[in-house]
Amino acid sequence: MLKDKLQPFIDRSEEINNLLMSPEITSDIKQMTELSKEQSSIEPVVTAANEYNQVIDDIEENKMLLDDAELGELAKEELKELEPRKIEIEEEIKILLVPTDPNDDKNIYLELRAGTGGDEAAIFVGDLYRGYLRYAENRGWKVEIMNSNESESGGYKEMVILVKGEQVYSRLKYEGGVHRVQRVPATESQGRVHTSAITVAVMPEVDDVEIEINPNDLKIDVMRSSGCGGQSVNTTDSAVRITHIPSGIVVTNQDQKSQHKNKDKAMKVLKARLNDLQMREQQEKEGADRKAQVGSGDRSARIRTYNYPQNRISDHRINLTLYRLDYIMNDGLFDEVVDPLIADHQAKIMEASGL
Repeated sequence: MLKDKLQPFIDRSEEINNLLMSPEITSDIKQMTELSKEQSSIEPVVTAANEYNQVIDDIEENKMLLDDAELGELAKEELKELEPRKIEIEEEIKILLVPTDPNDDKNIYLELRAGTGGDEAAIFVGDLYRGYLRYAENRGWKVEIMNSNESESGGYKEMVILVKGEQVYSRLKYEGGVHRVQRVPATESQGRVHTSAITVAVMPEVDDVEIEINPNDLKIDVMRSSGCGGQSVNTTDSAVRITHIPSGIVVTNQDQKSQHKNKDKAMKVLKARLNDLQMREQQEKEGADRKAQVGSGDRSARIRTYNYPQNRISDHRINLTLYRLDYIMNDGLFDEVVDPLIADHQAKIMEASGL
């Protein structure tokens, strides 16, 4: 019974309130902070639980009054409002009880790489990056370019950005995978549609203490920045390439004119990649159920198609098709794709949890 599942949250909230008022806790800042965080995390469930219990009590009281000559009609009207509200709160509570991903509140590194399709894939990296940039603006997030590698065609072979803000990972974690684009290239004289693909990786930002790296495991090279010419190309040896020997992960950064800044940014991306590798290895151990729960499946899987001639965007994981590709890309309206993905993800977890 749902009421029984909610009682431990109410009991724990009362327990935390009492602890926060005790002299031992008020003098221990670390413990006080941890308890306050826990209280904040369960507060939405407790608020909904208290309302749910009140609605159940009100329904019972009004049912007892149905045969009353004076109050029967009033009780009937009350029940018309209370019973639908009970169903609404039950659905709200089911979502609140869905186990949260510990990374949901974290900032992310978003890595876009051109795959099959040559110049067209590189151009689409730039297009998708700008779409994400507008999406970030819509949600009040901040975006910082960590590294970019321009192509001759005006696109990017690779683009790594840091996205900062509220609930960034929780909304963008579904973007990891292969994004396929179908359109007529500007250089195509016959008007034929070409298919290209890019890969997107979504990696939570990690604190220095979360990932420790042995300096002996690193090979650091400095070189002159490469690019397509112009003022942005540095003429000093400021570009940095870091190779993590045990994992084989290679990170390059050349966007800053300072070698020190490039090295600092490259190290941050390396830590995020190593953390991402550990997460994936852990998921493999825990099996397919855990993979479905975290929402980040196989990175080599084709997740979405952007068909420009048809103005169509299709997400293959949930069979979602929208004929609004221009608006979604130009105005950053990715919520139209992300919201259904979140709803599907929550439904799967609720089913697996028996909620």
